[in-house]
Amino acid sequence: MEKDGAPFLLSPDETLDSFFNEKLKILQKREGYRFSIDAVLLGQFVNIRRNEKAIDLGTGCGILPLILSQTTNACSIVGVEIQKELAECAIKNVILNRFEDRISILRRDFRKLKASFPPGSFDVVLSNPPYRKYRTGRINPSPQKAIARHEIKGTLNDLASIASYLLPHKGRFYLIFPASRTADLLVTLRRKSLEPKRFQFVHPRTGESAKFILIESVKSSGVELNIMPPLILHP
Repeated sequence: MEKDGAPFLLSPDETLDSFFNEKLKILQKREGYRFSIDAVLLGQFVNIRRNEKAIDLGTGCGILPLILSQTTNACSIVGVEIQKELAECAIKNVILNRFEDRISILRRDFRKLKASFPPGSFDVVLSNPPYRKYRTGRINPSPQKAIARHEIKGTLNDLASIASYLLPHKGRFYLIFPASRTADLLVTLRRKSLEPKRFQFVHPRTGESAKFILIESVKSSGVELNIMPPLILHP
């Protein structure tokens, strides 16, 4: 594997896969948290216009910025990741795919981003956040997986609060969340002046209950909600 003619070394604990019709190379750790279908679903739901700036809260290996570099005309995307190993992996992926001019990775707790950016710095905020409330369900023994799946390093309320801060009037917030927590999600978004404007339930198969909800909210917007036809992954 090479980058700009120089060898790009793959560690024994890393894997390298082609993705997005082989346009992207994704490096991940063999053990620990690895991206899944929910990140891909969110990437296909997000709409970023030409010259807009976006920020991904909890970027993991950087999969969402990488996908959006292919599907949108965003002029810049910042990926924020609190975990050291995942942030380092995301940086490697940006370099490997030669997107240094469009994607930057920031190792930071998203709850502390007010110290890094003034209010309204981004046109779009997106996130594939931890789904489970802390101390509910089985906590994975892997700290990396536990932080990625449970609200250990930030709650839904924390996430909505910083998203509202980072967005200007009419800025857009996209996320994917468990369908079972839809009521929590809608209430929290409205409390933070993020009005739900468009959502879509995602079902594993025809006849099965929804597993995820994809949602677009607009800051300080009027009340009008478009409920899209359901997305069936395996008709």
